[in-house]
Amino acid sequence: MTTMLRKDFAESLKLPTTDSEERYIISGVSWQQYETLLEKLGNSPWYRVTFLEGVLEIVAPSRKHESKKDNIARLLGIYFEETRTRFYGLGSTTFRKALKARGVEPDTCFCIGSEKKFPDLAVEVVETSGGIDKLAVYRGLGVLEVWFWKKGVFEIHRLHNEQYEQIQTSELLSNLDLNLLAKYVDHPEPLDAVLEFREKVREQIQSH
Repeated sequence: MTTMLRKDFAESLKLPTTDSEERYIISGVSWQQYETLLEKLGNSPWYRVTFLEGVLEIVAPSRKHESKKDNIARLLGIYFEETRTRFYGLGSTTFRKALKARGVEPDTCFCIGSEKKFPDLAVEVVETSGGIDKLAVYRGLGVLEVWFWKKGVFEIHRLHNEQYEQIQTSELLSNLDLNLLAKYVDHPEPLDAVLEFREKVREQIQSH
């Protein structure tokens, strides 16, 4: 696979022909090769690229994956609006740090309170196992919280003393009912989900 990268790996990639997630793992990749690939892919919505100390991962997300990602981003946006939480949505922006040899494109991410170089919160939708250790990448970038959406629930990791600890509730969004949020991520009708979720958040605000 490294040979393919040297022969312009970006041009050899094909758009996914099925609804399943496709994953490419390449070892022995230099930082320069990684940056060259990012430049060639540009703002392609078809791939997520992750780099960790010479290992490159390219994922072509499935339709189901993208649907869940969009649902989560939309619902969190509603929560921020209703609670008047100042936020900056950064989507799947590429974040990288050469000195740490790390780079990642979250499924969705946010700065909270003020805009920063790296997001406070990153969300990853996990449909299949394997691949690069995303927590190792995010740890090198200093992202405070990483949420993994797995099998209908959120798994929350908080950075403490340069290590991630799994916690039950978000420290960034301590009043957010994650069970309620999870219920609407999997709702079959996105419009109904956002309308109902907004009403539930308003009810919770009024009750406090």
